[in-house]
Amino acid sequence: MYLGKKVIVVLPAYRAALTLEQTYREIPFDLVDEVVLVDDKSPDNTVEVARKLGIRHIVEHQRNRGYGGNQKSCYDKALELGGDIIVMLHPDYQYTPKLLAPMITLLGNGVYPVVFGSRILGKGALKGGMPIYKYIANRLLTFTQNVLMGQKLSEYHTGYRAYTGEVLRSVDYNKLSDDFVFDNEIVGQLCWQGNEIAEITCPTKYFDEASSINFSRSVTYGLGVLRVSVRYRLAKWGIPWSILKGS
Repeated sequence: MYLGKKVIVVLPAYRAALTLEQTYREIPFDLVDEVVLVDDKSPDNTVEVARKLGIRHIVEHQRNRGYGGNQKSCYDKALELGGDIIVMLHPDYQYTPKLLAPMITLLGNGVYPVVFGSRILGKGALKGGMPIYKYIANRLLTFTQNVLMGQKLSEYHTGYRAYTGEVLRSVDYNKLSDDFVFDNEIVGQLCWQGNEIAEITCPTKYFDEASSINFSRSVTYGLGVLRVSVRYRLAKWGIPWSILKGS
């Protein structure tokens, strides 16, 4: 535990057999109490690798539910286990587990209720190999989202996120999309409730085994992100179009 708080790391897994062990071995178990892996019906042996590593809490989807659906199962299980601090870490080793300590510290000391690992603060994104079109899209989308949602985040699209159990219980994440836009919908809920989001600089790695979405899926995701931000602004103006429902 950290300051008497139960710390759970959740791993939303899909085709992570080649990178799961390296990710798992770098988790600081002097701070982390439990690890939850949710496998979204991977076609490889992700679950077998997880069992060999001794991961106790493994949830296997019987059908592919998508990235958002995977996160829902992750958070459901973490809250069921009584998590006070819950960190989502991708098991594809795109984000370093070495940042778990500062993220846990910020939450555990009550400084912030939410912490994101940002690839944009510093030079982590391009240095780590982020495709230039994704970098430009990230910057344009983030600028637009900050204007529409009245925030000052460096990026909304990181997959490295830490929450207090209290804040996760306060948002109705199970009503959100099962697709990638889930990440932005939950940000909308968090901001709507007035939660402050901290960001720390996060290096990232892009390589063949790291999860990524193709160009067409990226376009679909971008349009979904804009829809979430517009709905948020309309709701702020008093137009009854709930941001709590999935896109």
